[in-house]
Amino acid sequence: MFENIGENVLSLVSPSNILLLSILTFLLIFIYIFMFKRKKDALQNFVEEKIKVFQNVFYISEDVIIVLSNKNEILYANKAAIDFFDLKKYFKFTQLELPEIKVKNEFVDLKTLISHSIQKSEKRMNVYTNTLLIREKNIKEEIPVNLYFNTSLIKINDTVPGTILIINDMRKEKAKEQLAYKHKLTKLPNQAQALSDLNALYAKLHLNHQKIALVLMDIDNFSMLRSIVGYEQSNVVLIRFASYLEELANEFSFFVYHTVHNNFLLIMPDVESTKDILSIVNNIQHELKSFYKMGNSKLHLTASVGVSIYPDSSSTLNLLDDAYKALSNAEKKGHGRIEIYEEQQSKYDYDELKLYNDMHQALEKSEFEVYYQPIMDAKTKEIVSAEALIRWQHPEHGMIVPNVFIPIMEKTGFITDLGKYVLEEVLKQQKRWELFKFKQIAVSINLSMLELESGKFVEDVVTQLAQHQINPELIKFEITEGSAMISEESTSKQLLELKRLGIDISLDDFGTGYTSFTYLKKIPASILKIDRSLVINIVKNDEDQRIVKAMIELGHNLGMKIVVEGIENEEMFTLLSSFGSDFIQGYYFSKPLPVFEFQKLLR
Repeated sequence: MFENIGENVLSLVSPSNILLLSILTFLLIFIYIFMFKRKKDALQNFVEEKIKVFQNVFYISEDVIIVLSNKNEILYANKAAIDFFDLKKYFKFTQLELPEIKVKNEFVDLKTLISHSIQKSEKRMNVYTNTLLIREKNIKEEIPVNLYFNTSLIKINDTVPGTILIINDMRKEKAKEQLAYKHKLTKLPNQAQALSDLNALYAKLHLNHQKIALVLMDIDNFSMLRSIVGYEQSNVVLIRFASYLEELANEFSFFVYHTVHNNFLLIMPDVESTKDILSIVNNIQHELKSFYKMGNSKLHLTASVGVSIYPDSSSTLNLLDDAYKALSNAEKKGHGRIEIYEEQQSKYDYDELKLYNDMHQALEKSEFEVYYQPIMDAKTKEIVSAEALIRWQHPEHGMIVPNVFIPIMEKTGFITDLGKYVLEEVLKQQKRWELFKFKQIAVSINLSMLELESGKFVEDVVTQLAQHQINPELIKFEITEGSAMISEESTSKQLLELKRLGIDISLDDFGTGYTSFTYLKKIPASILKIDRSLVINIVKNDEDQRIVKAMIELGHNLGMKIVVEGIENEEMFTLLSSFGSDFIQGYYFSKPLPVFEFQKLLR
């Protein structure tokens, strides 16, 4: 057997088989080398592709990236670096004149800093943030930057130390920051800038005992102007007026700001007398009368003006708030009025900040109470609905009237929390009346613009209606025409959503604003409430009678029901009933009542 095996082995190692084995071995070695080379080439291609990707990333980076030799020769520069240093077409291996950088309030040559880093063989990244850089020493242009550099060994002919330099040019960011303090339309400083400047001025007041005046201006009837001349032309009016105020500010050395909408603020430092302020304001009023020409027609514009003066009428803490109060008083008195805030004008001795802080606890402690004022059918004198009105029983001050705390809530945004509270209380009360078989009447709730702007108002209403299981038809929302005209598109959309739920919308204080017929079509209101200011003298004033009668007819022609507020006696009731008013509200029937007293009327 072993002899056979030997013969088989010998036959395998015959010359012909040895040649075949040699060829196979050679082929295997060749295949292995070929495959290894392909793998190596693929790896090399992969690395090269990655390098190209990184080169492209570096090249398009907004940051300046530049690689320098130990002799400050340019080995690599991305596009931002080429633009920043204004490099020529063939910049490689040319020397770069390094800029100066501010270090500890002194400008130091960057070349010196890099040399020190190389000598110390520093491997860490050198970082200089929020500093200034002078790019060209003869021009002395200071550029805000974040600067980073690192020394590293770089292979050129020999391995030598080099520098990787990165500069984050912050001019665009600084420009964006400055835009945040500019009004988008007129490019005047905005209210944020005004507040910043006021703080700086207040800090200097005690040093030179100077007076300072704030003049707050609001162009009257601006919403009506928009409806007449259109959005673009009304913007042109604002831009021209801003330009005029800037020229005036340069002439009389005061500061001008475009705060919000059509409001402008003048800050007048070092005021000598009220007469000087009034002289400037009267000049502005005179200019406004013939300010804007459209074709051959001039638009007769006026502005309501509120003035506060330190230290005559206001402390620095309340100076801007008091200017707004004065402006509000001016607007109530008519167009083109000037009102100077005086300390004795304040009817209530309340600390607004303290009241704001107390509001949060007041909700938790149920210090706010919903009162109800009945709304009567003008023909039958029956209660058909009611208006929910908020009252605050303060533990220290007693009953605080809404005129005091509502403006604070609107300024601070707390009005949205109060709105949720009132809605919940009204819905709870509706459920109680349902359970105890009271007459089912709709209740109107006043709606602020801030609630609509919260973005979740309709969603919250739907949630609360479902939670308390109340018919949406038992709730109405009242919005003033002035508020509704702000963010018109968004307001209309949300009011339509409420309307689809079955909730009626009332347009409150109708006749005190500047609503156009076009606008009345857009707001889905089914009720117009004529403000009491239009009917207070209606018995004796024929003109007031004609105006109110025309407004009632207008509402009816638009398919709306009319509520007239402020009815105080039998004569007013009889007259307005004859004009065709649908519903009446006022002290003639009842003042706003706490719920337990209002329920007696319902019985």
